[in-house]
Amino acid sequence: MARSTSSVGTNREVKVRPIGIVVFDGVEIIDVTGPMEVFAFANHFLQRSGITKENVYPTKLLAKKPGLVTTSCGLQINADSAYGDIKDGIDILMIPGAIDVKNILSDASLQDWMRTLSPRPNRFVSVCTGAFLLAETGFLNGRLATSHWAYCDQLAADYPSVTVEPDRIFVRDDFVSTSGGVTAGIDLALSIVEEDWGRELALNVARFLVVFLKRPGGQSQFSGYLVSEATNHPDLRKLQVWVMENPAENLSIEVLAERMATSPRNFSRVFLTETGMTPAKFVEKARIDAARHYLGETDLLIETVASKSGFGDPERMRRAFIRHLGVNPQDYRAWFSRNNPPPIPFLTNFDPSAIIAPSDQPPVSGK
Repeated sequence: MARSTSSVGTNREVKVRPIGIVVFDGVEIIDVTGPMEVFAFANHFLQRSGITKENVYPTKLLAKKPGLVTTSCGLQINADSAYGDIKDGIDILMIPGAIDVKNILSDASLQDWMRTLSPRPNRFVSVCTGAFLLAETGFLNGRLATSHWAYCDQLAADYPSVTVEPDRIFVRDDFVSTSGGVTAGIDLALSIVEEDWGRELALNVARFLVVFLKRPGGQSQFSGYLVSEATNHPDLRKLQVWVMENPAENLSIEVLAERMATSPRNFSRVFLTETGMTPAKFVEKARIDAARHYLGETDLLIETVASKSGFGDPERMRRAFIRHLGVNPQDYRAWFSRNNPPPIPFLTNFDPSAIIAPSDQPPVSGK
């Protein structure tokens, strides 16, 4: 995994950044292949544009020993090398997750190898529950981190020195980055490409993979529509659906409690117990989801969006967006509107068939 650099006319240095991805039986396959595809398409675009002839993100899959590893879905992938044979030359070390955290923490030799790597990789990255391994090896001590939302409470309880932020898609704290559940690894990989090469390349990779370049770092990992399924209370779930379908209605606690035929005090208590959030917070999230739809799918004026989504005025909507998503409504529309596609000069005269791999390939490998 040698490193090399050269200068190019783009005013960016072509630096090879070798990636090592740790794999093990039971590893979540999208945690592995999602980021791999991001880096592979970055390689392709840079080569097709004539900026470089080499892979700037050469990737190896590292396991306890070389050979086949069985992933969470049963598909086998081929580990290029034993991690113990890698002494240096890794720029980015990525730790994917697994449904069973024990699969991640069961290999003491892996932990020893990570702690003693010298020189240390420039970036440690985890996807989903891979954060548990970074925490176990001490790399998250005193740091901010996230993981899959369903495991964040456990991460915080098991590692009290880690400040866990469950509503973040990904968190970057110095040389350590952690991401949320499964597909959040794609978001984090895109942010790495953007940091290394700029927004244009990252945007092209995102467009070709048909994903957003940025789900803002402060955005909740799940929308109100998914939260609505978090309660087992049928009447409360129906009320949540009604709220999401009618964001512009009067959604005060008194009105919602009346629809549930209970007192405001009892309604607030039950709602918080069943959903883990206050009625007011849920209403605000539902209105944000409605506004996101109008901003992304229509050309409605910002004032109209604020009215139709229940915020009443643009300033109130702006404050809610900043608080929950980390961006204002105008920037959200600029990033995500289907009617406002950005230019993609990297794709000029680009033939997609030139990068489609033949179907008769050997088992998936990091090479």
